[in-house]
Amino acid sequence: MKPRPLTALLLCALVVSSGCGARVPAAEASEPARAFTPNGETPHIVLDQFGYLPSARKVAFVREPLTGFDAGRGVAALETYQLVDTSSGRSVLTVRPTLAAEADPASGDRLWALDFSELTQPGRYIIRSETGAASAQFDIGAEVYQPVLRAAFRTFYFQRAGIAKPAPYADAASHLGHGQDGQARDFFRKSDPASARDLRGGWYDAGDYNQYTNWTADYIRTLMISWRENPKAWGDDFNIPESGNGVPDVIDEALWGLDWLERMQRSDGAVNAILGRDVASPPSAANGASYYGPPSTTATLSAAGTYAFAALILTEQDAKRHRDRIERLKTRAFQAWRWAEANPSVAFFNNDARDASLGLGAGQQEVDAATRTEKRFAAAAHLYALTREPRFAAARDQAVEASAFLEAPYPDAYHIDARDVFAFMTRPASLDPARTVRITGYVPDTGAVHWGSNSTMARLGIIRIEAGARDEAAAYLHYLHGANPLGLVYLSNMSRLGAERSVTNVYHSWFSDGAAPPGFLTGGPNPGYTWDACCPKTCGNADANRRCGFEPPTPPHGQPPLKAYADFNDDWPLNSWQISENSNGYQAAYLRLLAHFVD
Repeated sequence: MKPRPLTALLLCALVVSSGCGARVPAAEASEPARAFTPNGETPHIVLDQFGYLPSARKVAFVREPLTGFDAGRGVAALETYQLVDTSSGRSVLTVRPTLAAEADPASGDRLWALDFSELTQPGRYIIRSETGAASAQFDIGAEVYQPVLRAAFRTFYFQRAGIAKPAPYADAASHLGHGQDGQARDFFRKSDPASARDLRGGWYDAGDYNQYTNWTADYIRTLMISWRENPKAWGDDFNIPESGNGVPDVIDEALWGLDWLERMQRSDGAVNAILGRDVASPPSAANGASYYGPPSTTATLSAAGTYAFAALILTEQDAKRHRDRIERLKTRAFQAWRWAEANPSVAFFNNDARDASLGLGAGQQEVDAATRTEKRFAAAAHLYALTREPRFAAARDQAVEASAFLEAPYPDAYHIDARDVFAFMTRPASLDPARTVRITGYVPDTGAVHWGSNSTMARLGIIRIEAGARDEAAAYLHYLHGANPLGLVYLSNMSRLGAERSVTNVYHSWFSDGAAPPGFLTGGPNPGYTWDACCPKTCGNADANRRCGFEPPTPPHGQPPLKAYADFNDDWPLNSWQISENSNGYQAAYLRLLAHFVD
């Protein structure tokens, strides 16, 4: 999710004896660099490995790799393919392939589409060629995505700080020791006990344990939007500690994050920008101090908008039950708004020499002026919806006129937060349930394939849902579930839920190779991936240089955009976090898209 800034990379070069992450044992420095293993033999037929809804459009792909690490390993499509019922072994449908792309530039594949939409009978199937090549097994049924939603949602629980986790991923509650989250100090007043604040709870943001106000506010809002859009998808039985309390679990999880967001607010209404946590594996082994950064306009606007939005959603969900919290959130939203209006351009750059904050956090949470304007628009719009006060309507209209969102020539995945506000203001009565599109690639368009591309795919799917193009939206979901040039489900370790070929490694400070719980969405293909700038000869000493190898790992380096991925978990200096790190932002966007296909 978060590019490590140059300053962090320089620090890596200074600590080569232990690497740049807690999961790398010191002994590794004396071991020879391991041989890099790519993604294995890529399949000839790719599809959604979990399956399809009975009435949905169903398209698999036959792929002939033309460029990339697997070029020349495939064959052209045959004349016919059989849909085979695995329980009986009988062929139930014959499908002829249709050329979808002579040379798909995003993947480097020649593609044929196998449209088997007419098959609606629930069951388990494979697609088999005349020569015996077979797809992964998949299901057709009304509930094919329900267990996937449950597993993917529970990753937020595993990301919780300050709470014990049960077996098999057992860990005691983390960051609750002396000087940690319950007694976090100001980063710039580390020796001053008067600066201590209780900042317990919240979530580890991604593969690191830090937490950022801007992004946490976004996650809370996205989880609540997902409930609002599809309340039937979200029950009270997802096996989190709050399950069975009469509140949808997705709302409970959002409230866990909201508790932390409230703690980040100061008495003057300002909201601190970041909480930096110590790192170890498991998280409970981290015993270093926790430090918070100062408030910023961006963080305060993000919190103001989310406080107000949460008050609105909780009113819809159960106003009586949440009455006290709703009133408290209203007050907090007003206080935050007042501070932000009085301090419209206070910035804070964490882990950055500009603010002498090196060592506080990892990714940069501060935004540019245009994005800050969008956050002001969102906060004003939600406060107006909450109060109907004209001053908030005026601020909303002024902010949106100045927003880059209106300048975008077409809907994109980078202004989806502003789009959500418009959707909230003008919620349609219904959406067109389906739209037929001609498949010309793995997805209707690839968007910008870059760091965090799986999040882009999920967001593009959400935009298609908003436009009423359900079939197009489903194509992005199928892509994440294996209908991609690697034939990989981009959720971790999903074999028990039906995926024959899912990613096994997530770059995370807690989990070693293959040890992540099911359901973490990795960042995805990133053609910008490369090894650290110190490689291959300037990483500080011979042992560190040896970790580099002789050239950047290929794949993901030097591949067509959608093949720029490898299922690996190497720390500095190979920096696999550029493709295989998880993020709550990726996860929330994926859950929101998936919930549209779960009843």
